[in-house]
Amino acid sequence: MERNLKNVLIISLGFLFLFTAYGGLQSLQSSLNSEEGLGVASLSVLYAALILSSMFLPPILIKKLGCKWTIAISMCCYIAFSLGNFYASWYTLIPTSVILGLGGAPLWSAKCTYLTIAGTSYAEKAGKNAKDIINQYFGIFFLVFQSSGIWGNLLSSLIFSQSSTNVEISEEDLACCGAYNCLTDTANTTESAKPSNSLIYTLLGVYTASGVLAVLLIIIFLDQIKSDQAETDKEKLETPSFWSTFLATFQHLKDKRQCLLIPLTMYSGFEQGFLSGDYTKAYVTCALGIQYVGYVMICFAAVNSLCSLLFGKISQFTGRKLLFALASATNTACIIALLLWKPHPKQLAVFFVFPALWGLSDAVWQTQTNGLYGILFEKHKEAAFANYRLWESLGFVVAFGYSTKLQVYIKLYILLSILVLSMVTYGAVECLEAKSSPGTPTATKKENGGPLTQETHM
Repeated sequence: MERNLKNVLIISLGFLFLFTAYGGLQSLQSSLNSEEGLGVASLSVLYAALILSSMFLPPILIKKLGCKWTIAISMCCYIAFSLGNFYASWYTLIPTSVILGLGGAPLWSAKCTYLTIAGTSYAEKAGKNAKDIINQYFGIFFLVFQSSGIWGNLLSSLIFSQSSTNVEISEEDLACCGAYNCLTDTANTTESAKPSNSLIYTLLGVYTASGVLAVLLIIIFLDQIKSDQAETDKEKLETPSFWSTFLATFQHLKDKRQCLLIPLTMYSGFEQGFLSGDYTKAYVTCALGIQYVGYVMICFAAVNSLCSLLFGKISQFTGRKLLFALASATNTACIIALLLWKPHPKQLAVFFVFPALWGLSDAVWQTQTNGLYGILFEKHKEAAFANYRLWESLGFVVAFGYSTKLQVYIKLYILLSILVLSMVTYGAVECLEAKSSPGTPTATKKENGGPLTQETHM
């Protein structure tokens, strides 16, 4: 096997094992650690730390340690979060959430840098177009990585389904599920059906082992980058100072188009935060039990993965506007339906319809928004994607931050309002682009910004 391709597969498998653990844990936080909103509070803190990390740490760590060791050390930050869940409290989860958040941005930046350098190196040797090879490498990466959402959630559901505790949920308790949920945990007897500690520890043990395996794969099998291109990239990384990186992110806000894209970027964080923090708890865990959370999120991950691949291919024919319209209409329909629907165990199929449609919409938000940033800000990609990470992470922080304070129907109205605002400001960006470059073909919009597409999975 060609050496660069081998390294791509090693990184892909490493991320697969790591995010099998993290993805499953994120989906369960609002249900597993619901006392005083500890779970969603930890996620809010996590994304706040990611905001700070994304502005400062990646260039510094990659310059000092190189891509391989930055990836390995950052992965250890994720393992710390898994360990913190063994004894979930404010004194364990919050610090480990900060650690994970600080490691998140260097991990993804180092991965992007490594794959880009590997693709460029192979293209030079083979006499091929570097852009084509890089896109091919990212395609391989996301093909493997995307399945982590399936395996992580499958593990949680299979293990929790072994629980001997099956509580019949009364109609009175079901009235507390859905959009007009009761804010008190005691209102729902599904809390008493929480899996036993032995099952929770078993799951956490499997997740931790998966994370350790990811680190070992990287340390043992991933090659250090030794090429002229790598040295060139290191020189580039030495250029920005601590403060110049910080200032460049905010100086980019002078661009009117960047400011108009803030609502759309934040909405990506809001909608993902709602699904993993509110839908899983107020609808799935409340009416069916925590053992169904994994199965529901598998449905979301599978549809999201397939649609990401599909939309990346067809966007060159449809253009991004049509895809954004599709995602907007789908999300709007879901929000209205969630406001009206009263979840009941007899309607089992409906619990899977919503995450499937949500996955379709999220595939558009991720691929097309990343691609939009890459196309609009081609000359300032670093500052642009720093803004992308900043505003999307802020959306997560706010969504998880108010998760335990507001009823679900209020959050759905907030979500709908931000969606409408996002489409208005996105439309304004398209108008500005049409005026400045009326002859730009939509075919160039096929790039879907792969390197940062799954940053939201952290």
